[in-house]
Amino acid sequence: MALEYSFTARLWLYPGEAGWYFLTLPEKLAAEIREDTAPFRRGFGSVKVTAVISGAGWSTSLFLDSKSGSYVLPVKKAIRTTVGIGVGDQVHIHLEVSEPA
Repeated sequence: MALEYSFTARLWLYPGEAGWYFLTLPEKLAAEIREDTAPFRRGFGSVKVTAVISGAGWSTSLFLDSKSGSYVLPVKKAIRTTVGIGVGDQVHIHLEVSEPA
């Protein structure tokens, strides 16, 4: 059984040399996902997901962010380029979490 979620968030760039781009999940949704995935979270509380933005999908993980108390979703360059998004853009995301067999 897959768990599905959708949300809208702004794309932001992590300050520093790494140049990672992220979306921060709304706190209420993060709490729901934390509760729903408790039995099968991975190291450091990460959750494997399939994410889709404007029809472009990829496999990744949600990571707990101690600063915001939420999850962050990394958005790789290939996806940002394909859908034409940049820092500050509002993005609608669909997530699917598959429970391990």
